[in-house]
Amino acid sequence: MHEGKNISEIHIQDQKIIENKELSLLESLIPVVLLMGILAYNIFVQDGAWLGDYSNQYILLIGGLIAAIVGFRNKVRLVRMAAEVWENWKSVLVPILILFLVGALAGTWLVSGIIPAMVYYGLQVLSPEIFLPASVVIAAIISIATGSSWTTSATVGIALVGIGSALGIPTGMIAGAVISGAYFGDKMSPLSDTTNLAPAMAGTDLFTHIKYMSYTTVPTIIVTLIVFSILSGTIDTTGSADISGLLASIKNTFYISPWLFVVPGMVIAMILLKTKPLIALGSGVVMAGVFAHMFQGDVLSSFSDSKLEGIMTSFWTDVQIQTDNEKLTELFSSGGVLGMLWTILLIICAMVFGGIMDAIGALAKITKSLLSVATSVFGLFGSTAISCFGLNAIASDQYLAIVIPGKMFKKAYEDKGLAPENLSRTLEDSGTVTSVLIPWNTCGAYQSGVLGVGVGEYFIYAIFNYLSPITTLLFAAFSIKIRQLVKK
Repeated sequence: MHEGKNISEIHIQDQKIIENKELSLLESLIPVVLLMGILAYNIFVQDGAWLGDYSNQYILLIGGLIAAIVGFRNKVRLVRMAAEVWENWKSVLVPILILFLVGALAGTWLVSGIIPAMVYYGLQVLSPEIFLPASVVIAAIISIATGSSWTTSATVGIALVGIGSALGIPTGMIAGAVISGAYFGDKMSPLSDTTNLAPAMAGTDLFTHIKYMSYTTVPTIIVTLIVFSILSGTIDTTGSADISGLLASIKNTFYISPWLFVVPGMVIAMILLKTKPLIALGSGVVMAGVFAHMFQGDVLSSFSDSKLEGIMTSFWTDVQIQTDNEKLTELFSSGGVLGMLWTILLIICAMVFGGIMDAIGALAKITKSLLSVATSVFGLFGSTAISCFGLNAIASDQYLAIVIPGKMFKKAYEDKGLAPENLSRTLEDSGTVTSVLIPWNTCGAYQSGVLGVGVGEYFIYAIFNYLSPITTLLFAAFSIKIRQLVKK
């Protein structure tokens, strides 16, 4: 889910799948192959700096141009392509506004002492030995309650990365644990928009979908917790012996009090009460500014001439709070709203590529080709999973990775006598969770931007996310919990 059912304003289940009889499969794959090739060249040969700081954004636009050329050759008008790109942009307007607010929230929560307070108290409660599995559980609980992996990362996720970094735990591991727990909760929460969208596409009801999905999801999260427990026992942390020094440094720099938790408590309560996330996060930014003015005058004066100017600086741009501990000084920094610009531009450019690929009929052609080779039951499940993951990469959007395969594969499941919950479960196990593994997907861009950890750093540790499609395919291969249609 992008942001949870209470956030989403996207009625994407009504979207029409665009087909183009003029387009061949080979032509459909040309933009994909070239895009992947250019991205690989940039990453592995040019070390990500081929076209400067915004190289991935430029490459996605190049991919869109290639797709447009293929479209022109197959009688697709520019107006149609522009219309699909515009629809894609409209669909990510709310997520982009949320990203802006998350940047402002990170800055204001830093200078108000909220994040330092979370780190201060968290260091005393979460030891390195239990930190990673505890992070999975905490993120899962918040995500189930809110129905949103995005909200989870923007609140407890940021705090857990800060606490774990202070303990000396690699940030990739922490982000992987947070994302694993957040996406488990997102899948199993009836408040999540993808958890509602998948059964709607497949033709089953919400609670049948959640019950049937638990057969694959619960074993996957158990394996995830076991792996993180083992990792926690093997990592060489440096923070445990230095906690007293870290605590003293935090307290010497900030005013630390449990009262600071009023703001994050208020934000979470508003989200649980189904307040619009833009309002909830905006309220969190405003209240953090008030708390900064009340409690952190010395901090604000350390980088600005006035309190108000300091608060506005933290809202908009880079802030780094100097402490007497180098590790904490590095940790207590934020980019504000402008710090999210790279991520937002990546999403906008990804929507250009995905929109043009949809407009020329390439997404439908690729998915139909996968469907045509699904002759066995396992082949059908495998084709669905590949289609979901592929669309997360090609269309750069989690919703389309559920909607298009859901519409395309629905009749095939019925023809093989399979109940619709088989399809809805596979859509979630392969579409919802793998979106965060693609750097230019809206979910991958969001999570890496919010947590401050690149997809390449957390990819191997997002254990739940890449085990989920494997688990669903194992269940299909051994015919475990594959429900048949009941003949009337």
